[in-house]
Amino acid sequence: MSGLNPCESFSKFDTSKIVAFSEMYPNDFSNGERGCLLGDLTVFYHTVKVDDKFKNLGGITDLARAMVETGTHKTFPLVYRVLKLALVLPVATATVERCFSKMKLIKTDLRNRMGDEFLNNALLCAVEKESFLKVKEEDVMARFQAFKNRRGNIF
Repeated sequence: MSGLNPCESFSKFDTSKIVAFSEMYPNDFSNGERGCLLGDLTVFYHTVKVDDKFKNLGGITDLARAMVETGTHKTFPLVYRVLKLALVLPVATATVERCFSKMKLIKTDLRNRMGDEFLNNALLCAVEKESFLKVKEEDVMARFQAFKNRRGNIF
């Protein structure tokens, strides 16, 4: 991802790193696309290096924004796809890390025989805590009350 850095007039722009990055994702790039990517990166580098709209960019987020504003995301779709993948990757990784961290807290040695459905439901409650805080207790009680006639009311 560091090869995509546009800082200091693309001084850290490295086509070999970017191609190696695309090779880590074979489902997103076919062999033919990876072959075209090297040529596209070279042309892209020489195009944006002389364009004033691509000067003084702070990072790859600014590069993506500048590509969309100038329309170069349509001219260089493979470069833009690599850029989008590099932007999404930290978010996706953080979400997975957070889920595994919550699972480590929920599934302890004492709860090791927990079934998949119960574990999934418990993880959903732990990971999506903000969503569950919006649910009213009265709504939950009314739903359980509607399952089956009880001797007394929960309310």
